[in-house]
Amino acid sequence: MPEVSLSEIERLSKRALENHGAAPWVAAHVADAIARAEAVGNKICGLYYLESYCLQLSSGRVKGDADPEVTRPRPGTVKVDARHGFAQPAFARGLPQALDAARECGVASLAVGHAHTCTSLGYFTRQIAEAGMIGMGMTNASPIVAPPGGKTRVLGTNPFAFSVPDGEGGVAMQFDQSTTTVALGKITMAKAAGERIPEGWAVDAEGRPTTDPEEALKGSLVSMGGYKGWGLGLMVEILAAGMTGGVVSRDVNPLKAPEGPPHDLGQFYLLIDPTTSDAFAGRLAQVAAGVALDEGARMPGQGKAERDPVVLEEPVWAQLQQLAG
Repeated sequence: MPEVSLSEIERLSKRALENHGAAPWVAAHVADAIARAEAVGNKICGLYYLESYCLQLSSGRVKGDADPEVTRPRPGTVKVDARHGFAQPAFARGLPQALDAARECGVASLAVGHAHTCTSLGYFTRQIAEAGMIGMGMTNASPIVAPPGGKTRVLGTNPFAFSVPDGEGGVAMQFDQSTTTVALGKITMAKAAGERIPEGWAVDAEGRPTTDPEEALKGSLVSMGGYKGWGLGLMVEILAAGMTGGVVSRDVNPLKAPEGPPHDLGQFYLLIDPTTSDAFAGRLAQVAAGVALDEGARMPGQGKAERDPVVLEEPVWAQLQQLAG
């Protein structure tokens, strides 16, 4: 299998997106997110999505030349209308004002509405942490989760991410996870590979546990921790849709379908200035020291080194080259 540098993945991804209608500055932000996902082995949020991005650009499902509008209706509130374009450039437009708002107010929100799927939330909250702020982010997705005891899909995987600055321009800890036991992409990849899935990931259309990915896709994913994960998923749903004007999960069409209405999703972020507490740095150090007492234990996100170059599967490499022309 070929080894490909991150810079080459980013360059070819950018060219592919431009070939299919994305403005150069838009393509640059999306290509950066793709490369960053591949660097940490997050294949579901990397090149796995590139083909659908290109097809949706060609069909007009995502607007490749959208010019996001940023407003600040209150001192601690920043809103971005992505205008049915990609989430990455919309976030980039709003982040500077959101950081200013957090410095001025101590806490600020950044609501990105009417956007394409953002894939990895950690890509965004990491940028917040690298700027010195605590970052929390959340979004909703296609309906695939029924309430405990129910069969009707109400929520998406509804992920959230949390990144903490280390005070030196880096990240002390970060987690990025769905509120289901597993991300939907794990199911679709298992189906494509003809593999079974572990019991506990999903139930079939009748609410029975299943290890068949095809039956799982007809049924429902399972919330992590049962009712506890279900509650977190509802929290994400209410904030991601309610605070951004994005659609609720039940109205989200299949994210990778080449044609159809825009995703119209919302991503909601909270930025917290840790310098408002004189105790923050010391307490963070104490927590990290406690985690490190046991050999092999670590803070989330620690020890995850970026790979460069990245080993790509032959079909993925061939498709990247083909899309880039």
